[in-house]
Amino acid sequence: MRDDTRLPTSPGFWRSPLRGPWFTSVLGLVLLAGITVLFVTGLVSYAAYNPDLSPVNDKTPDKGILGFYLFSWPTDPHWLYRVNQGVHVTLGVTLIPVLLAKLWSVVPQLFTLPPARSLAHALERISLLLLVGGALFEFTTGVLNVQLDYVFPGSFYPLHFYGAWVFFAAFVAHAVLKVPAAVRNLRRLRAAEPASSQEPAPAPEQELVSPRPDPATVSRRGALWFVGGGSLLLFATTAGQSFDGPLRRTALLAPHGGPDPGSGPNGFQINKTAAYAGITAPETDEDAWRLVVTGRSGTLRLSRAQLRELPLHSAALPIACVEGWSTSDQWWRGVRLRDLAALVGYDDPPDVFVESLQRRGAFRHAALRANQVADPRSLLALYVNGESLTPDHGYPARVIVPAAPGVLNTKWVARMTFGETR
Repeated sequence: MRDDTRLPTSPGFWRSPLRGPWFTSVLGLVLLAGITVLFVTGLVSYAAYNPDLSPVNDKTPDKGILGFYLFSWPTDPHWLYRVNQGVHVTLGVTLIPVLLAKLWSVVPQLFTLPPARSLAHALERISLLLLVGGALFEFTTGVLNVQLDYVFPGSFYPLHFYGAWVFFAAFVAHAVLKVPAAVRNLRRLRAAEPASSQEPAPAPEQELVSPRPDPATVSRRGALWFVGGGSLLLFATTAGQSFDGPLRRTALLAPHGGPDPGSGPNGFQINKTAAYAGITAPETDEDAWRLVVTGRSGTLRLSRAQLRELPLHSAALPIACVEGWSTSDQWWRGVRLRDLAALVGYDDPPDVFVESLQRRGAFRHAALRANQVADPRSLLALYVNGESLTPDHGYPARVIVPAAPGVLNTKWVARMTFGETR
């Protein structure tokens, strides 16, 4: 079977002259840096939900020891989540051509016989299988989440979270085994490809080099330029989702790419509409709606008119979502969360449990930490950019908190329970 060139187990089956240690090493070192950044920003993104604060914030309740790093999410700088998630999503999409080229370059190794020549080789093969499977799973679920296309079974959050740990464990194991060889290959060649793409590359990874290469149509360096061009194209058609104005129109691959919805003060991106959330006009009518605020000293029911009579404050804050899109700073005006806490008996603001009029779907409830409640920029917003909120932006009132993921900035707020996170 190994000598039958009609089968992928034969080295002669793989005819491309591009494959070789130099090409694979360059791609591998790019992925080593890029995937490390992806993993760290992914963990940071998960921490931003404050999952150990409340079950409603925790979408991976059985994480166990994998939550060892979690920390209380800060409110400064106010653009922290916007930058972190923008980097995570944009970099992930940008690396897709590099990942595919890397997988293509090493595919002969998946078919080599015998399956294991030694314990070290067996560990390498296992790590390679987990690495390939994990990479395809993580990048696929990530792209589908960005596109709001949930065709996979189960919730995105635990699938992507646990998949990331499996993938990164395999990635680290593979890197420990292969990075020294990759660095040696690059040093040996002094960062230059062989003079001819048909020349055999140096040891030790001869299994990547075809013994019967087809005639070269492009150099290895040209192939790298092609991969880099694909990454640059994906970057250009994704990065605009983190900006307002004309640049957002370039975000063709973003779920909310193109022009902002509507125009005027409320003409900026949203994640879900009032209609999608099942919010009806009668229940948000100013005469009918009441905000229920509960705390140490009892319960208050406040109309929107009564909220307007309280001291109002302003804050310039963005909205940033897990899918990677964000807005520039919008000018919000409303009642400080810490002032609402004071109304029900708290001089030192505690945690708060926020409930929406939304009756179904994820994050219709959310918990905020005491430091988020205490921040003077954290508001129950009634206005944005000088006008009342529209229904799609959370009328009659919504939460806005610096540095928090968009889903924790609850819209259509119905109840706030201070000192409780459930």
